[in-house]
Amino acid sequence: MRCLVTGATGYIGGRLVPALLEAGHRVRCLARTPRKLRDYPWADRVEVVQGDVADAASVRAALADMDVAYYLVHALGTGRGFEQTDRRSARIFGEQARTAGLRRIVYLGGLTPAGVPDRELSPHLRSRAEVGRILLDSGVPTAVLRAAVVIGSGSASFEILRHLTERLPVMVTPSWVRTSIQPVAVRDVVRYLVGSASLPADVNRTFDIGGPDVMTYRDMMQRYARVAGLPHRVILPVPVLTPGLSSHWIGLVTPVPRSIARPLAESLRNEVVCREQDITRYVPDPPGGPIDFDQALRLALQRIKDARVDTRWSSAAVPGAPSDPLPTDPDWSGGSLYRDERELTVPVAPDALWRVIEGIGGENGWYSFPLAWAVRGWLDRFVGGVGLRRGRRDAQRLRVGDSLDFWRVEEIVPGRLLRLRAEMRLPGPAWLELSVGRDEEGRTVYGQRALFHPRGLLGHAYWWSVWPFHSVVFGGMARNITAAARAAPQRTAPWRSSQNGRPS
Repeated sequence: MRCLVTGATGYIGGRLVPALLEAGHRVRCLARTPRKLRDYPWADRVEVVQGDVADAASVRAALADMDVAYYLVHALGTGRGFEQTDRRSARIFGEQARTAGLRRIVYLGGLTPAGVPDRELSPHLRSRAEVGRILLDSGVPTAVLRAAVVIGSGSASFEILRHLTERLPVMVTPSWVRTSIQPVAVRDVVRYLVGSASLPADVNRTFDIGGPDVMTYRDMMQRYARVAGLPHRVILPVPVLTPGLSSHWIGLVTPVPRSIARPLAESLRNEVVCREQDITRYVPDPPGGPIDFDQALRLALQRIKDARVDTRWSSAAVPGAPSDPLPTDPDWSGGSLYRDERELTVPVAPDALWRVIEGIGGENGWYSFPLAWAVRGWLDRFVGGVGLRRGRRDAQRLRVGDSLDFWRVEEIVPGRLLRLRAEMRLPGPAWLELSVGRDEEGRTVYGQRALFHPRGLLGHAYWWSVWPFHSVVFGGMARNITAAARAAPQRTAPWRSSQNGRPS
């Protein structure tokens, strides 16, 4: 069938697309920034169109000639009005789907507790439930799959569980660690999504999806410790940790920022257990049944160990991140643009220098003044930003759209250029470019350029307040990157490689 996937740059969407292709379907992806999909291993097998679910015209064009549409987007984290944004986008999508004569909509929402009125749900779950109802009432047969905690390498739920358990042998926790949860492996989520494309035309309903295990979050942490080979954890639940305090606590210990941690924490206040498993009537379980919790953990940990994490919770762009024109764009609108530019000649082959550049960030760090970078990351977390601990999806390879600590890969030309856009909280957009070139004598040249476009007086004050540290931070970065290239073994590395395989 012809399938439209919205949210293809996100955690689930990025895993669903190759699964649909493997099942023999044709895929079109709707993306606000199509080039973010350019470096995905399946990019040349799909059609990518530009648009936004909040824009009726682009939705209409994207739905043309499609059979099935996957609605995998939400406005969570865009501010207090995210429920209104979700509501408006869902209505637009439903109306355009009906007009286009679409056969089916498939939506992945959140599992809501039984018997709890909407007004008592967290805003996150309440909005997910409302979007599901809007799509069900659209006049297009819709399958709303409702999942609780998704376990897989790179998922926000898994990263929270992993970092809390690994970093805190003794922990004081919110009372919701005693709440019953039914987690589900991401492989099973993708399997249910793919299978839902072929549901009978008269099916228009919600389906609860979950794994075979029902447990508390406390049980999940202890079982993670056992699977990961860690000692038994001492967990002390207390009633005074509100969802707000819990999100600060999660943000302090894990890479997941408060803006994402809070809705996840709020969603765990109530029991989230499947009330039915009717989806198996239409999408049968494999011979061994759905993946259990321990096996899901083992699969996720193995993918991390093998550096084969296909998508991460940070795959989607940070809401509210700058989207101004690049300083290199021909139509750059002018105004103040501060620069810090450095260039060094390096007595190594270009590919040796490029390997160091492409490996920057994450465990390898930023090659200068680690304390300054750490402090900047902590300050960013303190004001609600993403901080420095998002790390990398892959230890060696980058692709457009990857998150890289508190940067995002905006452009990559293998062997030549890496451009990063800042996603930390700043009074103006900022970029960092690292490049490899040659001079007139054929020598390898390392280029480094930091750019900042200040907004208002605060932006100018920010630049000049940090300017005295540039020689240490940016100067040290240039010297240390080139030194690392000189010290590295000289060999030719493939700049383009990708790992294909099932999501875990």
